[in-house]
Amino acid sequence: MTTIACLHTAAGNLAVFDAACPPGVTLTHTLREDLLKDAEAAGGLTDEIAQRTARALEALVQPGVDAVLLTCSTVGPGAALARAAIPVLRVDAALAEEATKGGGRVVVLCAVETTIEPTRAIFAEAAARHGATLDVRLVPGAWAAFRGGDTAGYHRIVAEAAEAAFAEGADQVALAQASMTGAVALAKGRKPLASPPVGLAAAMAG
Repeated sequence: MTTIACLHTAAGNLAVFDAACPPGVTLTHTLREDLLKDAEAAGGLTDEIAQRTARALEALVQPGVDAVLLTCSTVGPGAALARAAIPVLRVDAALAEEATKGGGRVVVLCAVETTIEPTRAIFAEAAARHGATLDVRLVPGAWAAFRGGDTAGYHRIVAEAAEAAFAEGADQVALAQASMTGAVALAKGRKPLASPPVGLAAAMAG
């Protein structure tokens, strides 16, 4: 049995990751909504918030835990600052690797502005390795729907954006935030990649 400790910044992601959890894996969940809220208020990730994220990740390293997984793309760079004897992974790093490994044109959809720069950075590294071209986009209106409690509308808006990207010729579409996962089932035709199953697989692999 593998145990993965997840650090979330949005309450809705606990159920999203539980639903994506493969057999033989136990998840523990820690919610730190303050990290994302503070990053949004600051207009992006600051050094201080990144350090707080690292300390929160380090606190999850407990006996019996095999890996720690950060599920928030906005505060993702904080994972690199964490010091631990077990893997501390970013769910968006695994997503970037999976989305770009085939090369071609990759469109990455972001719902919140604070996610754009950290997402662009992590995807650019993977795209350079695999020879993929990258288009990172903000989905207009999506985060307002999410923050307003309209989860169904949020997922519908994201699904439509994914369909449009494929229609424009994207070889792969990736959903930058775990909260966007519900859009996969709504998308007609080709399905975009969501981070929870990809990130959990990476954490299992260590």
